[in-house]
Amino acid sequence: MTSQPTVFVVDDEPAVRDSLQALLSTYGFSVEAFGSGAEFLEQVDRSRPGCLVADVRMPGMTGIDLQRELAKRNIPLPVIIITGHGDVPMAVDALKTGALDFLEKPIDDAALVNSITLAIDRDRLERQAGEQQTHLVERRDRLTGREAEVMDLIVDGLANNAVAEKLGISARTVEHYRANIMQKMEASSFAQLVHMSIRLRRRDA
Repeated sequence: MTSQPTVFVVDDEPAVRDSLQALLSTYGFSVEAFGSGAEFLEQVDRSRPGCLVADVRMPGMTGIDLQRELAKRNIPLPVIIITGHGDVPMAVDALKTGALDFLEKPIDDAALVNSITLAIDRDRLERQAGEQQTHLVERRDRLTGREAEVMDLIVDGLANNAVAEKLGISARTVEHYRANIMQKMEASSFAQLVHMSIRLRRRDA
């Protein structure tokens, strides 16, 4: 996985692509430019961090079409739409579809750099959250079926005796399961286990 974030620029006008690539490179961004959404989609790799800067009005696949296709493919790149004055209603539609920002041409350099910085930060945080969630699911998958049952009951507030009665097992057995659950979930406290369970339930909802 490439750790260096990349700004992916998609615009059908070569002059705009060259200008944005030169500008963003001076600010230290790694930049890759594409002439169409289809060209970008041929090479996009969801594991690569960064953000997408796309023109809203392009022949064939528009910036909004590209944004929707990324969402369909579960590619989590934040999207910044660039637009001409007459395309503002389209850009607003892009925001409703999930774009992070839209900027009108001629693009203000400082506004673009600020928006890209925010997009890359958001991408980093969302990827970190996704990795944490993946690790959490992996830990839950270590549990046996009965351990998973016991975890659900104890995080719902049932005492060991109540869990034992509900499942038809001894309280000592519940204590054994509880110790195994804490170890397999790598929870340092019961409160942490509850928070883990809440996050897992939200994911499964």
